[in-house]
Amino acid sequence: MAPAGPGRWALGLALGAAAGAGLGLLWLRRRRRVKEEAVGRRSPVVPKAPILAEAGDAATSTALLRHDTQVDVLERLDFVLRNISELRREVEELRNSLQRLAAEIVGEVRSHLEETQKVTRRRRFPFPRERSDSTGSSSVYFTASSGAANTDDGESEGGYSTANAESDYDRESERESDEGEDEVSCETVKTVRRDSLDLVNEDETPLVFDSLLEEGLSQLLQQADRLHDGDEQEKREGFQLLLNNKLAYADQKDFLWRLARAHSDMCEITEDTEEKRSYASDGKEEIELALQKWDRSAECHQWYAILCGQLSEHESIQKRIQTGYVFKEHIDKAIELKPEDPKSYYLLGRWCYQVSHLGWLEKKTAAALFEAPPTATVQDALQNFLRVEELSPGFSKAGRVYIAKCYKDLGNNSAALHWMNLASELPAHTKEDAESERELEEMQSVQEE
Repeated sequence: MAPAGPGRWALGLALGAAAGAGLGLLWLRRRRRVKEEAVGRRSPVVPKAPILAEAGDAATSTALLRHDTQVDVLERLDFVLRNISELRREVEELRNSLQRLAAEIVGEVRSHLEETQKVTRRRRFPFPRERSDSTGSSSVYFTASSGAANTDDGESEGGYSTANAESDYDRESERESDEGEDEVSCETVKTVRRDSLDLVNEDETPLVFDSLLEEGLSQLLQQADRLHDGDEQEKREGFQLLLNNKLAYADQKDFLWRLARAHSDMCEITEDTEEKRSYASDGKEEIELALQKWDRSAECHQWYAILCGQLSEHESIQKRIQTGYVFKEHIDKAIELKPEDPKSYYLLGRWCYQVSHLGWLEKKTAAALFEAPPTATVQDALQNFLRVEELSPGFSKAGRVYIAKCYKDLGNNSAALHWMNLASELPAHTKEDAESERELEEMQSVQEE
């Protein structure tokens, strides 16, 4: 065989180089296909970015890394969305649980209030009690005596106070601690409402608790009215009951004028002069605040007049005369706002009767202080007392005694005797009724002579 020449070696080298290049190209293409298939299996949804073969291995690696990052971000976002959805469901379940809890609390508090009221009524009122109207209001608006001011006369209609209330009640509380446990304090209701509203902010929840507070106020006012019509001990209990609930209902008109009435009751039943003044003064302040908001309330005007009259009993003649104008103004306003209330006519009748019997000193003082001193006649007083009987027959024993006195002053003895007999038929419920009883006995003894 002939030895290979230079041409054959060159041809062999060329063929070897071509074969090596072909094998290298096949190896690169296979590697790229394997990587693309691996990426496709991991993220079939996300389209692959085009990779140019000419970019080589470096470009392919960069594109694959970017692709992996996007897939990882999408997976993380999907995880976050799933957690948010689960959290939302848990919050909804928690809200529903709180609503059910609030409804259960409302039901329990309402049941407690109803049961307490039933127990209180059973213990305090086992038998029906006759009506006891408090008709003595401000007993001396103008004194009928011709001498010095009668500052010892402290029996007027009713009265409120806040200053000496606690000390006065403390003396009584030792004898009535068991009774005090039955008093319904609406502070519990208010606390439940406040705590529950901190937990649940649904629109229905405030409405439910507001309704519960209104129901509690209605029961409280009914109980206060019953205690007001009772004896001295019950009046004291009613006064303390209203004081205990003042924080919860201080913005309620019907609560405030009853609180003023309770001060008037305390002014009437206490014997100490300074305590009388304190109860009347504090009650007057309470009702003044109420009048600033509810000038169209007949009860507010009525009890303001009463407390002014009670407070004037401890003032000078000049002060009492000035108070007489204020009293008349507010009683007229009460009658204008509530013309069918017999109590206002009774108070106006007393004012007219006392003005018609002013002493010489009072008349001179009034003439010196005012251009137009107050004027009223016995006939004016009689018309108002008869109006009371027309609206509410047998309204009070004192009212019928006043009618008898008016007829006697007018010289109609037969009518006076008739009303004296009618007055004798009524029991004495108040201190003023008791005083009228003594006056009636004196009038009857004079009539017999």
